[in-house]
Amino acid sequence: MDALQPGLGPIRSATYLPVDPATVLWGRLPCATDSAVLTIDPGTEVTIDTISHEGVLEDQGRDPRAFFGGFGVVEVLDDAVALAASNYDRADGGPHVISGPIRVTGARVGDLLRMTVLETLPRVPYGIISNRHGRGALPGEYPERGDIVSVFAGVDGDHGTMPRVLGGVHDVRFPLHPFLGVMGVAVAGNQRPHSVPPGSHGGNIDVNLLTVGASLYLPVQVDGALAYIGDPHFAQGDGEVALTAMEASLRATIRFEVVAHEVAVTEFGELVGPLAETHEFLVPTGMDTDLDVAMQDCVRAAIALLRARYGMDAAHAYAYLSAATDFNISQVVDLVKGVHARIRKADFA
Repeated sequence: MDALQPGLGPIRSATYLPVDPATVLWGRLPCATDSAVLTIDPGTEVTIDTISHEGVLEDQGRDPRAFFGGFGVVEVLDDAVALAASNYDRADGGPHVISGPIRVTGARVGDLLRMTVLETLPRVPYGIISNRHGRGALPGEYPERGDIVSVFAGVDGDHGTMPRVLGGVHDVRFPLHPFLGVMGVAVAGNQRPHSVPPGSHGGNIDVNLLTVGASLYLPVQVDGALAYIGDPHFAQGDGEVALTAMEASLRATIRFEVVAHEVAVTEFGELVGPLAETHEFLVPTGMDTDLDVAMQDCVRAAIALLRARYGMDAAHAYAYLSAATDFNISQVVDLVKGVHARIRKADFA
């Protein structure tokens, strides 16, 4: 496949947001005092280019042409090259390149912003899985000798490919399920949050169920919501144990809708954090630096959701979750760990 360079190739929506060094945030997430790069009405679909942080970071040379050229790649995204070559200083931030913020007119504090994923087009036929900085599920064990490990992964149709050893044949294949690791709304105040830990604002939640057709509901924290996306993935296992999954750039189309507070309370209860929804599942979340607490918070969120949505009392909701619901570890590598539940909507048809 040819790379989807800025402004070229299929662009689904009439409203398009490319990546530009002057308009993205790199390493930080929006706050209330940030200016929107785009203002839209509720219900608008926006096609948004995202770029992966892999290949543009300082410890990879901040030169994507040279970095990916080392793996034999000829065509690299122009916007990734431009960002890496810019004078953008992300010294106190995380790795993620953030597209936005987008102001949604009429969104008020207390409402929910619904972000529905309509399309995720790979912009390149390759990605990187990396382990570095003593992070991941096994810090101190991997990476060995403190190395930076960047594993090159290819694309073959709807599968990713990788070698078994450095320089080997790409004979390992796994399904691709593109999604955005970062989806969120701005926080109140004038301090931009670090891009790595997720929270009630969403951010780097890394819930791999947020593929095409899924929606994410987020409590609006500032008027206008100031929504954003980033951290594109081609694939990720629950846990994301080696620090990153298959990181690669996407052109994503998102529909932005506002759910008024009174409607939101009826449908979901008083949400204090992100809630995802797919065709099959309602997906409440729990987040904390302690994985046990994240699990407990997810169970509490699930009970509250079942009470509001389906009229269950707390004891029966708790029993149902134990008998019928899977709780998955979203990720354990983002300082704040994440757990999400998969509640089958069909059970309440």
